[in-house]
Amino acid sequence: MSSASSSVRRIAATVLAAGAIVSAAALPASAADGDRHHQQRPRVEISRVQADSPGRDDRSNRSLNAEWVEITNTTRDAINLRGWTLRDSDGNRYRFDSVRLAGRATIRIHTGNGRDTRTDLFQDRRDYVWDNHSDTATLRDGRGRTVDTESWGRRR
Repeated sequence: MSSASSSVRRIAATVLAAGAIVSAAALPASAADGDRHHQQRPRVEISRVQADSPGRDDRSNRSLNAEWVEITNTTRDAINLRGWTLRDSDGNRYRFDSVRLAGRATIRIHTGNGRDTRTDLFQDRRDYVWDNHSDTATLRDGRGRTVDTESWGRRR
């Protein structure tokens, strides 16, 4: 009985040790899942960027306006972007006037000149803003807090 009892103890110890290892391995995954639920997706986000306008970069208004950043409101509620800014790595900044972005709506901010509508805004610039190869678009709210960033390429 002593050898059977010792086998049972060894099996029990092995099962307990295996359970402890599995539990320890599962803890970080559970913690990560918990964190994921607490991280909120931005209410407003940079959803797409076209930094390299198609065709030749000839600084025509058509070419400048083919360079753009899209901003999407991911909520159901409208958000006023008054005082918000969109900036590149070189410090070029576009400041939003009183722009109401409807719930689940997207607005495109073009580099060149044009007439603002509810779906398209124009920076009224005569030169390109976004670097074709690498840059970062940063969206900040009216208090200067970073809301979202979008980077592409690699700085040289």
